[in-house]
Amino acid sequence: MSERKVINVSTKEAQRQNEIINILAQHISGKGLQYCISTFGCQMNARDSEKIEGMLEQIGYTKTENEEEADFIIYNTCCVRENAELKIYGRLGALKGRRKKNPNFMIALCGCMMQQDIVLDTLKKKFNFIDIIFGTYNIYKLPELLQTRLETKQNVIDIWDSYQDIVEDLPDSRKYDFKACVNIMYGCNNFCTYCIVPYVRGRERSRKPEDIVTEIKALVSEGVKEIMLLGQNVNSYGKTLDEPISFAELLKQINAIEGLKRIRFMTSHPKDLSDELIEVMASCDKICPSVHLPFQSGSTKLLKKMNRHYTKESYLELVRKIKAAIPRVELTTDIIVGFPGETEEDFLDTMEVVEKVHYASAFTFIYSKRTGTPAATMEDQVPEDVTKERFNRLLALVNKQSAATLHKYVGQTVEVLFEEVSKQDDNVLSGRTDTGLLVNTPAPKEYVGKFVKVHIVDNKTHYLIGELAR
Repeated sequence: MSERKVINVSTKEAQRQNEIINILAQHISGKGLQYCISTFGCQMNARDSEKIEGMLEQIGYTKTENEEEADFIIYNTCCVRENAELKIYGRLGALKGRRKKNPNFMIALCGCMMQQDIVLDTLKKKFNFIDIIFGTYNIYKLPELLQTRLETKQNVIDIWDSYQDIVEDLPDSRKYDFKACVNIMYGCNNFCTYCIVPYVRGRERSRKPEDIVTEIKALVSEGVKEIMLLGQNVNSYGKTLDEPISFAELLKQINAIEGLKRIRFMTSHPKDLSDELIEVMASCDKICPSVHLPFQSGSTKLLKKMNRHYTKESYLELVRKIKAAIPRVELTTDIIVGFPGETEEDFLDTMEVVEKVHYASAFTFIYSKRTGTPAATMEDQVPEDVTKERFNRLLALVNKQSAATLHKYVGQTVEVLFEEVSKQDDNVLSGRTDTGLLVNTPAPKEYVGKFVKVHIVDNKTHYLIGELAR
């Protein structure tokens, strides 16, 4: 077991890991071993899981969705909310006896939970049967960790406090052939007082624009039509580069890539969303008119306690400017209920913002105390019953507005990128408009991955119902 350490990653590291992949493949390919990965948390974790899948499949594992069939189970964890952590501990307890039935069986844990000392202590004391534990900074190192585990027969723990470089050119496995996520930066410098992310994913590190553009061009050559750019705060992209570049400038470069149809991005921090970015979004034809713009609370007093660096009034003014420049835009958001010190007046400020903005959808959360964050030790923690009552009122308003927003599309014809067969009906395809709205439409399966004109005939609270346009 290794101790925590600070390591500078060589630019040759990807080549070294690929060499280890080839060595492992000689021993694992053809044995019929299966892996199952469960991903918790945000889009950044989902993208990390694609990289893990790509490495494991080149090593010789095949994917299964059934944990009971798997020889290798990987949990890519999230620590933003307590419920996600409790789910992990519950699943681990159920796996303890599996190795007796299957000598090849292994368990790996990675992701944000692993970056917390309190979690590592719990795992060592109560779950010492886990084979491999690694964190957010060394996802790319999985082949080496797996090789060490197989050769030494010893459990491996490899958690880093930080790293400097970004490792490129490793395999990944995308869920879709026609759309992909691309990391443009890692980490976060904002230190919102409720958030554990800067402590577990580190400070901001932006990728070079030429590397991002090269990756997207390669994806487009493989048939990708839609790109989602990922970062904890995409609006601050480029500030850490030797030659700084704004996010708006990066978007213009990506918009010029031939063959690309749609550009999405998340997440935007309101304090850094510039007039330049609004102008670029309005003028670039491939940038989707959809913005995820978390406001967290409508109370300026609470926003200051949250360390968000904007006010209720400045947020509403930003929304006004976005809507004026991009009339078709649809906004989504994140909202926290029950932050320490929240009064009924503060909560009504939040309700007022929702009423004024009319979000297409909102992720609403009950405040979750995260050990290690400033908010965890704040006074005036809100009683659970009060928080739940407010949460229910907020959810009712959000759902009412979401249904009203979707209803205005009834009778319109929109372009939908069909993504998959509906889980409820094999004859229905699910896809999204450029504004990010979910549409379910009876259509043949060969339309998956295609842009199709759809006439909207009805709506539910969270999705539209369409029929193929004639």
